Amino acid sequence: MLLLTKRFRALTLVAGLFALVATLTLQSALASDMFKDIKGVVKSIDKGTKTMVVQTADGTEKTIKWTGDTTVEAGKDTGKAVAKGSMDAYDGLKEGAKVTVKYTEKGGEKTAVAIKDASKATAKAVTQ
Repeated sequence: MLLLTKRFRALTLVAGLFALVATLTLQSALASDMFKDIKGVVKSIDKGTKTMVVQTADGTEKTIKWTGDTTVEAGKDTGKAVAKGSMDAYDGLKEGAKVTVKYTEKGGEKTAVAIKDASKATAKAVTQ
């Protein structure tokens, strides 16, 4: 009887540890799929690779890619008067534009879900 109780405790401990590890793994996976926002100025755009570099106010630069599913919203002052559309169809995003990018990150790669172009037609270039 004593031997059976020890085995039961050991099995319960192993099952509990397994449940804990599974929960932590799931939380980590879900956290990586969450949306993040970045505000900054577009420093460079590469339409061939569908990537842009956004520089934040503190000088940090982040490379973000876009897909055909990435939506873009541009203000009236951009000169394009685009309400909402696909990033692939939008040609108004330029270097020096002030943007807010909502993105996901998987495996260190940032992919834009939505881009809001908040710059004016005469956006100032990035100061270096």
